[in-house]
Amino acid sequence: MKFFTLLVFVTGFLSGYSQTVSSPEEIGKRVISELISRPEFMMYRTETVRGVHYAEACAGFGAARLAGLLNEKELLRQLEDRYLRVFEDKIENTSNHVDVNVYGILPLELYLQVKNGIFLKQGLEFADDEWKDPLPDGLTRLTRFWIDDIWMIGALQVQAYRVTGNKIYLERAALEIDAYIKKLQQSNGLFYHGLEYPFFWGRGNGWVAAGLAELLSVLPEDNPHYGVIRQGYEKMMDTLLKYQDADGMWHQLIDHPESYKETSSTAMFGYAITLGYKKGLLPAELFRPASEKAWAGLISYIEPDGKLRDVCVGTGQTNDINFYLTRPRSTGDLHGQAPLLWFAYSMLLE
Repeated sequence: MKFFTLLVFVTGFLSGYSQTVSSPEEIGKRVISELISRPEFMMYRTETVRGVHYAEACAGFGAARLAGLLNEKELLRQLEDRYLRVFEDKIENTSNHVDVNVYGILPLELYLQVKNGIFLKQGLEFADDEWKDPLPDGLTRLTRFWIDDIWMIGALQVQAYRVTGNKIYLERAALEIDAYIKKLQQSNGLFYHGLEYPFFWGRGNGWVAAGLAELLSVLPEDNPHYGVIRQGYEKMMDTLLKYQDADGMWHQLIDHPESYKETSSTAMFGYAITLGYKKGLLPAELFRPASEKAWAGLISYIEPDGKLRDVCVGTGQTNDINFYLTRPRSTGDLHGQAPLLWFAYSMLLE
């Protein structure tokens, strides 16, 4: 009897401990603190494109939004201090590519949280710059039909709408994403990495899923592009359910179960699904279990310091399937830290 009592006590203790360390709130705060502790920014530097890296921007955006939801004023203060350095140190941004323009989502989120006008001006400049000298069909001149852009362009314009209430930003995002869906979505609901690259890369599709959910969470149903975007999103979500593993994870190539289980895409899909059913875009009875399973699956990949393992490194486009299958995996890569923060945020939404 004493052994049984002890076993019940230990089991209960461990169960409570597991629930504590696996909660979105506790993990989210740990990931935010880890981001703040990094002394340097992740940078994007090529011969022609330079700026704070989009993965840093997406992580900072997620951190600020989650800290705001949790009313963590000290974390917000530290995030404000961290990213004021971009302005104070006059860090270059060439504003000539979606991967550096998307930085604007971060100052716009910080403006929503801390009301510092520096961030508002900085963020709107990036959003408006995308539609200087648009193409004849109204699309941004930065259009390139890589699936990543559904998030890069869409999220920035949605953020600009959130801070201004000006529907021109929603129209820009909807016009752009409508065009991307028609170009890149395949009959099974998933998206090719690019026009000539017929692979369903996990994180690439993760950018799509998150971008579609982000836009649909605010896009009015009477918008002329709403039907195409909603249909594309629902079709994708239905297909993702079919490819989710029993442990909640998705794979580096979604339709190749022999490829490794990849965490950044799993976090992105989890975010897109959770935001979807909480905003009434998806049936909760069908999609909530998938969301909870994805979160439970990711828990085992999180290090004690909040770093996420098995994150695919940055990946360009290619016609060689082995390139995708053999991409290296890293720990603590901001490509994974960012969507982990988004997913935690969505899990905590009412």
